[in-house]
Amino acid sequence: MTAVHFWYEFASTYSYLAAMRIEAAAAGREVVWRPFLLGPIFAAQGMSDSPFNIYPVKGAYMWRDMERLCAAAALPWRRPSQFPRNGVLASRLVLALPEASQRAAFSKAVYTANFVDDLDIAQAEVLGDLLQALGLPATALMEKAQSPEIRQDLRNQTEEAGRLGIFGAPSFTVDGELFWGQDRLQQALAW
Repeated sequence: MTAVHFWYEFASTYSYLAAMRIEAAAAGREVVWRPFLLGPIFAAQGMSDSPFNIYPVKGAYMWRDMERLCAAAALPWRRPSQFPRNGVLASRLVLALPEASQRAAFSKAVYTANFVDDLDIAQAEVLGDLLQALGLPATALMEKAQSPEIRQDLRNQTEEAGRLGIFGAPSFTVDGELFWGQDRLQQALAW
C-alpha cells in the first residue's frame, strides 16, 4: 500500500487533531511524519502571522471549533496561553529521530505539551523533558537537532511542502495527490 505523508506544523491546532488520530485511522498503513514550517509558506502568501490572528472572527471560530472537535474525538484540549508557539526546535528534533515510531511518539508528546498542558514548546527544557519521558537520549538529540544537516533538512522539507502546493496544515499527500485539513484525513487514506 502507498504511504500517507502527514505534513504538520506544531503551532497548528488542527494538526493536533490529525496527529492524535492518524495512526488509528491509517489501520497499519505507513504514515510518514513530515514536520514543516508554516511561517515561510504564509510569508509567500503575504501573511506575517497565523490567519487565525490576522482575522479575529476566523480565530474566534477556530477556538470554538477546536473545543467541539476535541470533545467529539474524546481528546483533551486546552487553549494555549500563547498562540502560535514556535515549533522550529521541535520540528528539528523530529527530523533527528531515526525511527518512524519515535517521530510519531515525540510529535504527539509535543502536541500534548502545547495544546493540553499549555507548555512552551519553543523551550529546549520542555522538549528535553519530553524526549526523556519517551526514553530517548535528550542531550544527544538536542545536539543533533542543532547540526547544519538537520537545519538544512527542515529547510528542505519546508521547501518541498511549498513545491507540493501545501498552503496550510495539516496536509496529507498520497501518490502526489494533496489533501488539506484534518477533516480530509479519511479522504486521503481512501485515495
